[in-house]
Amino acid sequence: MFDFDDSRLDDPDVLAAASPLLMTLASCGARVRREAALAEAPLNGLDDADRPRAVIAYGPEARLLRAVLEPVCPVPFVAWPALGLPGWVGPLDVVLLIGSRGPQSLAVAAEAVRRGCRVLVACPPDSPLAQRAASRATTLLPVSTDDPLAAAVVCLVALHRLGLAPYTAPEVIAGAMDAVAERCAPRTDVSVNPAKAMALDLADAAPLVWGGSVLAARASRRIVEALRLASGRIGLSADATDLVSLLQQVRPRDPFADPFEQAGDERRPGLVLVDDGLDDESAAESRLRLERTAEAVEIRVTRLEHTTDSVMERYVTLLLSGLFGAAYLQIGLGRTAS
Repeated sequence: MFDFDDSRLDDPDVLAAASPLLMTLASCGARVRREAALAEAPLNGLDDADRPRAVIAYGPEARLLRAVLEPVCPVPFVAWPALGLPGWVGPLDVVLLIGSRGPQSLAVAAEAVRRGCRVLVACPPDSPLAQRAASRATTLLPVSTDDPLAAAVVCLVALHRLGLAPYTAPEVIAGAMDAVAERCAPRTDVSVNPAKAMALDLADAAPLVWGGSVLAARASRRIVEALRLASGRIGLSADATDLVSLLQQVRPRDPFADPFEQAGDERRPGLVLVDDGLDDESAAESRLRLERTAEAVEIRVTRLEHTTDSVMERYVTLLLSGLFGAAYLQIGLGRTAS
């Protein structure tokens, strides 16, 4: 078992050893800028002259695009999870492929070309996917960083040019990512570093993560995946009703218990609430119930909040803040490579 040592969060040697982990997160904004610059020429060639019947998205972050666009897209937007395409897809539709190396993407690309669909594909220009998707109706959006989130931002720009999405400014989104990286920088003291504070909150906890809106819920799932990987512990992102039930089963704290003898299967949960300011009435009630239930059983609550700016700025801010928190948890537990 790894024991959390908060001194690691400010130890220059430990942080230097963990710099690859932190630099990957800190360079998210740079990757968005790079992908947007690479795709500038094909993006400028897109227009909204012919509105498609529907958009079918496939690949990493397809569900993110659906979450952003479903309320505003003027045509049906489908995040397709299965191999192949729906039977009704044809020349009147746009198939959007966010590149991956798996054979599934190659099969979807070949099928979309065979059916005569208009294809948008975000992938490296020399990749097998680019070759398989090539056709007169295909627009290649070249990407190079292997970052699905950065590729998704480029796809949002492309869909805006087709008249299917609101305006997306990659530079603004990258700036929001840079702001998180600055706040969560390793040199920043824990008193003003929200990611280090989150790591301290979850130092000995099994994380439960919840977000009320569609995008906050998606960020919650990504954050809890990172927390599980960082800590090697069980973590869960679920509906508020399920999390309330779990919290209600937590036994009251024993003031005489020795915390150093706490068994792993008796680890108390820690609740992380992700708030993008887009809760509806039901989500607001669920958030309040979670807070009250956690307070009743003396569970610590960590709040990740960003309730202004565009939906994508809110999403990347909350997601990256949570990912930095997971990174510092991993550092505090001594689970980074030496």
